Amino acid sequence: MQKAVIIDDERLARNELKKLLLDFPEIEVVGEAANAAEGLEKIESLSPDLIFLDIQMPGKTGFDMLTELDSAPHVIFTTAYDEYALKAFEVNALDYLMKPVEPKRLADALQKLQQADEKEMAASMAGINRGMLTEQDQVFVKDGERCWFVKLGEVRLFESVGNYAKVFFGTYKPLILKSLNALEERLDEKIFFRANRKHIVNLRMIEKIEPYFNGGLLLELHGGEKVEVSRRQAVKFKEMMSL
Repeated sequence: MQKAVIIDDERLARNELKKLLLDFPEIEVVGEAANAAEGLEKIESLSPDLIFLDIQMPGKTGFDMLTELDSAPHVIFTTAYDEYALKAFEVNALDYLMKPVEPKRLADALQKLQQADEKEMAASMAGINRGMLTEQDQVFVKDGERCWFVKLGEVRLFESVGNYAKVFFGTYKPLILKSLNALEERLDEKIFFRANRKHIVNLRMIEKIEPYFNGGLLLELHGGEKVEVSRRQAVKFKEMMSL
């Protein structure tokens, strides 16, 4: 059974979607919200597996709301935007449903949910404790008008920029409002290593390791970035990597 929350400022749209979901007994609607603030509260208290999320709402948009989550549940957008407008967002959501929602499109979207869950089963089977973010967890990143869902396993580097962290994945480097210390507490230390005061690196994205000044190390990542490992952290790094 998948727990779902519907977040949409139109009561009629919420009711219509709830009615359509009665045909899918594997989905239980555990809550609904009329705006982003209510949506955040419901996600916090109910921990849903899936949210149906409207993009345009009074106050904060659906995208704005997602940036405030530590880790995003599966998201199916329900929106009046046409598909050309949606392409501008670059968000890798499970699916987009155009309003009014058609039963066939809803069935397709829920099929994608099942496939995504099967892929992620392996990660949860590894007995990961719920507070830690795994490689399979996805975070939502918004930079100006551009938005992404990013699997943590695809992030090669986090760089501290004041109270923000720059996230390096693919050819992108957007900022998120999270300190490096807050990120370090949630990330799996077997995969994400605190190289120095300013950087956390994905150990699986290291291409080259070289000795550096004063007993430190210099790492070169797949994206070409070079990161210095401080002398103190180099000792820990060598133990972890059996160097």
